[in-house]
Amino acid sequence: MQAKPIKIAILAMGGEGGGVLANWIVALGEHNDYVAQTTSIAGVAQRTGATIYYVELFPKSQIKDGKSPVLALMPTPGDVDVVMASELMEAGRAVQRGFVTQDRTTLITSTHRVYSIAEKTAMGDGRVDSDALIEHTRAAAKQYIHFDMAQAAEDTGSVISAVLFGALSASGVLPFSREQFEATIERGGVGVKPSLRAFASAYARVGNEGAADKQTDAKTIDVASVQPKNPKVAALVDRVRNDFPADAQSIILEGVRRLIDFQDVEYATLYLDRLTQIQSKAHPDDTALIRETGRFLALWMSFEDAIRVAELKTRSSRFERVQQEVRLDDGQILTINEYMHPRVEEISEILPCKKLGRWLLKPSSLGHKILRKFTQEGRVIQTSSLRGFLLLNTLGGFKRWRRKTLRYEVEQERIEKWLQRIADNAHAHPALALEIARTQRLVKGYGDTHLRGLKNFHTVMDTLDRNSNRVSPNILQAMRDAALADEHGKELEKVLKSHALA
Repeated sequence: MQAKPIKIAILAMGGEGGGVLANWIVALGEHNDYVAQTTSIAGVAQRTGATIYYVELFPKSQIKDGKSPVLALMPTPGDVDVVMASELMEAGRAVQRGFVTQDRTTLITSTHRVYSIAEKTAMGDGRVDSDALIEHTRAAAKQYIHFDMAQAAEDTGSVISAVLFGALSASGVLPFSREQFEATIERGGVGVKPSLRAFASAYARVGNEGAADKQTDAKTIDVASVQPKNPKVAALVDRVRNDFPADAQSIILEGVRRLIDFQDVEYATLYLDRLTQIQSKAHPDDTALIRETGRFLALWMSFEDAIRVAELKTRSSRFERVQQEVRLDDGQILTINEYMHPRVEEISEILPCKKLGRWLLKPSSLGHKILRKFTQEGRVIQTSSLRGFLLLNTLGGFKRWRRKTLRYEVEQERIEKWLQRIADNAHAHPALALEIARTQRLVKGYGDTHLRGLKNFHTVMDTLDRNSNRVSPNILQAMRDAALADEHGKELEKVLKSHALA
């Protein structure tokens, strides 16, 4: 029987060590009497595709008459022995491309997610269901090894390539011992100790049949364990515990935390006051309405103006997070560039003088014309420099005057109208009130994204106001889903026409 090469495809994103992993496998083979070859097909930037590294190994003992084997330069669908993916979506892409087959392929993948551009830019929740993706990839492979390898790398102070290498060793699919794998890392001479720790962690995980991760829901706050030291904050926490249903307390408490962070304790108090008014109109057992109103009210009250964006970009926690993500070493210098394109409207709405803001918004005013000239092109601000940091930090300091801004006034008016619609329907039409609360999902982001979402929100709410006796909860949900499916409003227009509401 003619010998065939071992064929391995590695799908990894930039910075995850896919090239290092491919080189380890090549070095492993060459050091143990195999002919090895690796090639790579570069992906594209901005998280729309990974680089594919392809490795073929052929035993020298099977070479006849001194002829060198001819090895392929890229993987072929249906003809791959091992597929390794550094992220769950990439495993799905490998299955979609036909690289993974039930009769042959061992699929090794991390279960963590790095969301794609399509998922991030969706008007609604565009995330792919991880559980469904795991089941789909499991069904496609002969052997399936999966766990959160990014977390394993973080825990061991290494990178995901070392974790994948350990999982590959433990899978038993390659004809090499663990010692031979580890010797390959040692010969590399770079980051040996952390790489060996990550390798050993993955090897133990797979060897103990602990390769499967159960996908869990987002963590919720343990309300009973929250004991703030600030007496004003403690009073708010007690109010949440005493005045609201247990099923809603976790999300409401998160709303309180978010709004204190956004503005101050008084603003969080306003949040609870508004929720109390809705609760007084609702049925005593309607916890779903209180919970969902609490969720979306907190999101709307913490609207993203230029002040909020600047404040978040200059927090010490953000610099620390970026340093951890890029694994900054001692002596290295980190530069952070912020790409910003503020519009006249965004600048006018955050000035601590509403009259000045309204004047600047008038296209005929001299101030508008001057300001537009300076905002036609975007700017790059280096927040890692003193000048750039002070510029955004000063803008973030406008937070103390936010209540005097035009944007604050406008948003509070919109929020009150939305809450009034919920309150009007809370008792007689609770299902409709719940859908009205959820329609806030349309209002998000800042700049053009916020404008498009707000336009769709007003279209849906105006339709409801004009046709209050005809719009059922199901129709309102259909309108909301259509608005989230298409940022230009074409799908929403179709739904409106289908129900004779256009």
